[in-house]
Amino acid sequence: MSTASSAKWRKALEDLPATPDNIPSFFFAHGSPIIAFDPTVAAEMGPMGKHQGPTGPLANFLKDFGPTLLRKYNPKGIVVFSAHWETQGERLVTDYGQENPLLMDYYGFPPELYQLQFKSKGDTKLAQRVVELFNKAGQKARTTSVQEARGEDGRGFMGPGLDHGVFVPFRIMFGEEFLDIPIVAVSFDSSLDPEKNWEVGKAVSQLRKEGILVLSGGLTSHNLRDRTSFSPDTASNLHKEFDSALHEALQKETSNERKKELFDLTKHVGFRASHPREDHFVPIYVAGGAGEDGKVRVLLDSYGLATVAFGVNV
Repeated sequence: MSTASSAKWRKALEDLPATPDNIPSFFFAHGSPIIAFDPTVAAEMGPMGKHQGPTGPLANFLKDFGPTLLRKYNPKGIVVFSAHWETQGERLVTDYGQENPLLMDYYGFPPELYQLQFKSKGDTKLAQRVVELFNKAGQKARTTSVQEARGEDGRGFMGPGLDHGVFVPFRIMFGEEFLDIPIVAVSFDSSLDPEKNWEVGKAVSQLRKEGILVLSGGLTSHNLRDRTSFSPDTASNLHKEFDSALHEALQKETSNERKKELFDLTKHVGFRASHPREDHFVPIYVAGGAGEDGKVRVLLDSYGLATVAFGVNV
């Protein structure tokens, strides 16, 4: 990681206007469990471990990103969408009460990764507000409690909880104990359709004016069949061409033009090289829908780790 790249993202974060009454929505790179590896273990993974690991650009960016969000917006709550939680036909909204459990939905990793801690709380009122907004937009939604399993845990059981697309980056962003601000997680649409997921984000856009921070996590390059896609040192020209096309789309001046270009990315010649399945890319549409108005700011432009603010109002 270069000093120039860290200076660049710190300036981008500092330049975000402090608008707590109209908070931007954010698509953020949530990384992979490698970001929580021991640095020595990550280093043994070569370029992927260097770029995606605990000493790479994303880990260092997240350390600045979280505190900036709290300082600039002083949110009353956080609503988060994760690439690892999709549902068909209706949105599920966590109502986990005084402690959000963790769903360690990864397999075959070192034992210490199943001992990671992130202590946070939910909020019934916020969860119900999210459901209300979806219903108002004509979308089915309901809350889900700790009594309802939402996925399979890498430790061998079905359970509820915040998945690793949330707690792995959040523990870097906010610390291992984060109890001052409630967190509610929401599923996105498993159709993976850009328009439908844009509408998912649009349905909750009002939260931004109610002091709620809307975050949507994924990765702009995610091909587990081709690990070269995870590092600029090994990525193919197709991977890099797609990455460049994404940033070109984000720079479009008008919201309509930008939306069209973002939708067209799924037809890009390099899209499937970076995303055999769209699940990690679709969250950018959720964030885009939630922040359809206003400007766009790219906060981190490191290859495959784009983090973007939508709906920035100066």
